[in-house]
Amino acid sequence: MRDDDPRLPTSPGFWRSPLRGTWFTSVLGLVLLAGVTVLFLTGLVSYAAYNPDLAPVNDQTPDKGLLGFYLFSWPTDPYWLYRLTQGLHVTLGITLIPVLLAKLWSVVPKLFALPPARSLAHALERLSLLLLVGGGLFEFVTGVLNVQLDYLFPGSFYPLHFYGAWVFFAAFLAHAALKTPTALRAVRGRHTEERPPVPAPPGAGQSAAVPADEGGLASPLPDPPTVDRRGALWFVGGGSLLLLVTTAGQSIGGAWRRTALLAPHGWADPGGGPNGFQINKTAGYAGIDPGQTAEGAWRLVVTGRGGRTVRLSRAELLRLPQHSAALPIACVEGWSTADQWWRGVRLRDLAALVGHDGDPPDVLVESLQLHGAFRRGALRANQVADPRSLLALRVNGEDLSPDHGYPARVIVPAAPGVLNTKWVARLTFGEL
Repeated sequence: MRDDDPRLPTSPGFWRSPLRGTWFTSVLGLVLLAGVTVLFLTGLVSYAAYNPDLAPVNDQTPDKGLLGFYLFSWPTDPYWLYRLTQGLHVTLGITLIPVLLAKLWSVVPKLFALPPARSLAHALERLSLLLLVGGGLFEFVTGVLNVQLDYLFPGSFYPLHFYGAWVFFAAFLAHAALKTPTALRAVRGRHTEERPPVPAPPGAGQSAAVPADEGGLASPLPDPPTVDRRGALWFVGGGSLLLLVTTAGQSIGGAWRRTALLAPHGWADPGGGPNGFQINKTAGYAGIDPGQTAEGAWRLVVTGRGGRTVRLSRAELLRLPQHSAALPIACVEGWSTADQWWRGVRLRDLAALVGHDGDPPDVLVESLQLHGAFRRGALRANQVADPRSLLALRVNGEDLSPDHGYPARVIVPAAPGVLNTKWVARLTFGEL
């Protein structure tokens, strides 16, 4: 068969949809230009929140090199900051799925076009397109799987998603630089219909016809339309709106959670009572032995300046000055709780017990859990110093439940959920 045989995907005549064209693709591309930029920036922010340059225990991006140039000390104010940025990241990513799929469908003939490279510039464009399509699918697929299935890539999701994002965004920027001028011309000109195809030379047959639209996307042999391009855009927008209203509630919380029908942490809060709010890992999943957390068995080990160490039972912790803070839990999967009322001992007070009076240092927090990427987590000095940062013993007026971290857990304003370590066994203040 010849390359111009309409039975082959390498032939323009193979692709018959009348919807394809520069205007349709341009509108989708401009939406993605804005949306993917926000996704990339909020993703970088998420890595700063995870403190990847603080200590090896939190470093999920090996050999950061130049890619870590933007890292900064994650603030504790506003206390809902991570809830906002990560909720936006996940919700927007899910909402853009119909737009991404429609965009890929609209340009699929370009992926089969021959010859594969007409010049060095064309070869570079095709390579950027390959990285763009492959990187985009990788980022969206791994992101959705992580959101929907929780810990599908234990310990590896963070570097995979991080490096994949840089590859994808680099290709995205190159593609945007090449195609944005064409897209803007098409949208400003309101090319809702492409110019008719250039007639084929006499005797050349239908398959030789070439579309005259600027992007070369319109079919030379279109099938009869059943919907126009504006109608197709409304269909894509409707799909995005549907995903938005059925997932955003897991980030907003409250009564809105009941609308998140497609989100794993949607619907109603689990159970009831003071401990009746969302969790990621149960005590059973984390391998917590009830015998380890029993009143007579558990001790918190706190180590500080010069190796000074104290061991505190839960009863002894309850006799220390108690403080309260209303804080949410917000996770990388995009879900969050409403503000819960936590009560316990300030982290900075525990630092003072082991010789760190005044400005407290960083702290390494270790859990009783047997496995998991964040069995140990490090917090920065500014997080330790915040008066709302607690080793929480109670929530909403009741002792923590086993699934919420009994006998003690960390709660820090604006920190990702995995750094609010549950089932705490040891705190080490000082150089990490």
